[in-house]
Amino acid sequence: MSLRRRLVLQLLGIAAVLAILLYLTVRTVANSAAEATQDGVLGAATLAIAERLQGGETGVSLDLPYEAFSILGSISDDRIFYRVDANGETLTGYADLPMPFDPEAAVEPAFYSATFRGAAVRIAATSRTVLVNRQPLLVSVAVAQTRQGQEAIAQRTANLAAAIGLGVFAFAAMLSMLTAGSVLGPINRLAEAVGRRGPHDLRAVDHPSPQELRPLVSSLNGFIARLRGALSRTETFIAEAAHHIRTPLATVRTRAEIALRTSETDAARETLRAVIRAVEESSRSATQLLDHATVVYRSDRLADGPVDLAKLLHGLTRFYGPTAELRDLTLTLSGADGPVMVQGDQLLVESALRNLIDNAIKYSPPEGEIELGLEPRGDRVAIMVKDRGRGLGGRKSSDLTRRFARGDNVGDVVGSGLGLTIVEEVADIHGGAFELTERKGGGTCAELLLPLR
Repeated sequence: MSLRRRLVLQLLGIAAVLAILLYLTVRTVANSAAEATQDGVLGAATLAIAERLQGGETGVSLDLPYEAFSILGSISDDRIFYRVDANGETLTGYADLPMPFDPEAAVEPAFYSATFRGAAVRIAATSRTVLVNRQPLLVSVAVAQTRQGQEAIAQRTANLAAAIGLGVFAFAAMLSMLTAGSVLGPINRLAEAVGRRGPHDLRAVDHPSPQELRPLVSSLNGFIARLRGALSRTETFIAEAAHHIRTPLATVRTRAEIALRTSETDAARETLRAVIRAVEESSRSATQLLDHATVVYRSDRLADGPVDLAKLLHGLTRFYGPTAELRDLTLTLSGADGPVMVQGDQLLVESALRNLIDNAIKYSPPEGEIELGLEPRGDRVAIMVKDRGRGLGGRKSSDLTRRFARGDNVGDVVGSGLGLTIVEEVADIHGGAFELTERKGGGTCAELLLPLR
């Protein structure tokens, strides 16, 4: 279950309990208030009757006050009963109306509930001592009233309490949703900040976060630091391994070429050629691994600065000129008459262009032409390398940019399958794109697009 759902359910549960408690509280208080009001009126009526008791030589006289019953009738339409007793004998009223078990003279009336003639009644009873023939006589007065009015008030109060409870619950539910969003907001913002990072961004997380999330951020930064250290050690190992491999391979190739020149048999020469080819392929793979390790290592530590693509292409054209001439190839450069500036890491951009030019030279037939060019396209610039080589061999560009992937038509040419991968990663790091398409008439057009500065 998600944290949001769990938090909302817990808050809704608390809101439901509070709403029920509020309902019960309001109903209890309202019932108590209604009962206290009825008892007050009922007690006043009872005292009004008791105060009209008078003793005499012949007995007890009572003048029932009309206002006592009118007060009771003004509250509701309940039925009213009364009883006046003297020493257990009913003087007036309903003889079967329940009286107190232990009547005694009291200033304040006693209240109790009972069932009388099939109805629940509330009874107020009090006693007075009067002199009859100069002898004290205890006279008890009881007044009862049915509870229909009180029950009606209680029912209305219960409905009001239920409405208030539902309103409180609905308001609490809305607050629960807002509270859950507010509580989980910092977590979501932290997740978004981490999610916006690129696959090679291993900087420490420095996003503002509440104090409760600081242990999580600290642990995350610790994990990132360990991961960055592990990647750094891995890339350093690859780079060192590539350097240490290339040196003995160069020695082996030199000795194999010397042996090839002095060899006298065809079988020995064929074997030595195979050795030289294997050494050349291994050396090239080591070089490509070193370049790829450099790209991966520098991807989150870009030496971000201005790069003049025109100047860079002029330098690479001069560098690869002798290699192209050995294969009777011509390198031409267009669109680089003035500075063309982009923002990026010059070492990585140069590594990508080296791989594109090297591939064009490797796969082009002798006496061909390789065209290098720069072409502005809106807010980006396209670096184009065009050749008349073997083309893509029916493969898609996305297939050839995977690590160690090579076309089916280049099996006889030494290669590692990392060159185009390096170009693709350099383009991604700089926010650009890499496109590889077939040319009409044969050959390949490679375009590296980088944002202009």
